[in-house]
Amino acid sequence: MGSKLSVDESVRVVIVGGGFAGIAAASQLKSYGIPFVLVDMKDSFHHNVGALRASVESGFARKTFISFKDSYQDSFKQGKVVEINLQSQKVVLESNEELHFSHLIIATGSDGPFPGKFNKTTTKDAAIQMYEDLVKEVALADVDLQPCVRKAIKEILLKKGVKLVLGQKVANLDELTPNMFQDNMEIHLDKDPEVITADLLLCCTGIKINSSCYISAFGDKVASNGALKVNDFLQVQGYNNIYAVGDCADLREPKMAYSAGLHAKIAVTNIINSLQDKPLKAYKTGSVTMLLSMGRNDGVGQFNGIYMGRVFVTMVKSRDIFVSKSWKDMEQKMP
Repeated sequence: MGSKLSVDESVRVVIVGGGFAGIAAASQLKSYGIPFVLVDMKDSFHHNVGALRASVESGFARKTFISFKDSYQDSFKQGKVVEINLQSQKVVLESNEELHFSHLIIATGSDGPFPGKFNKTTTKDAAIQMYEDLVKEVALADVDLQPCVRKAIKEILLKKGVKLVLGQKVANLDELTPNMFQDNMEIHLDKDPEVITADLLLCCTGIKINSSCYISAFGDKVASNGALKVNDFLQVQGYNNIYAVGDCADLREPKMAYSAGLHAKIAVTNIINSLQDKPLKAYKTGSVTMLLSMGRNDGVGQFNGIYMGRVFVTMVKSRDIFVSKSWKDMEQKMP
């Protein structure tokens, strides 16, 4: 990280959202000594990349929740943002507390069903317990991967005894209860008369952008999917002191933790450059980089479009799903 900067007393960066982009921005601002406040409704960062492993491996969930307070002390505020007042440059919390900002980083992320996502106002211990109650395993694939990677994923799943039903939809999804255990659920397909019996149904049909706190403030700067329209410098269109990073930035690229970290670095760099009257740095999307863990000892992926095999992915990601990196980034010791 960088050396401490001397900044005007009026400088105060507010970060809305404590996901991967939020903590990356907070940690970088902290290293430069720039005053900031990170706001999140949870009391801890959730390393949701490890959420599914936490659902099947007892004791792993406690590694996926990392206290904000222990990392950022008084620069963390727990609360739900209900409004962003652009005229007064204030973020308004549900408690009616107002946080003034000179610069704003919006990193609200996205929402999805438990256990893949955890966006509830609760304590760290309560969240961990919810994962300890789960015992099933799923695997995810992404259509943006190279064909050779998708083929390898299929082969690994079949080798593990996973039954793949492709080219079909669940016909009775509205009648089922997802993300909760229920004995002998009958899942009907739209093209096949076969009935699949399961005890747990996990919906992996996409994410929803968390836009509720800013949608009324930014109007036509909000895209149809709820993300914020940004320029090449990740500034919200029309605002030179407001940035959108992570899932809530309207960029033509897959929504991933890796990308969110890159966004945050660009946003903080541009805040610093603007304070020092230096040129801003543009964000450029590249080839898809994704390492897909499929258990502790298996995986496949690609780096900048180049195929990465089992040995590399297992060594780099599968063993701990990057959870140790999050603890290191937040300057804490992993339990």
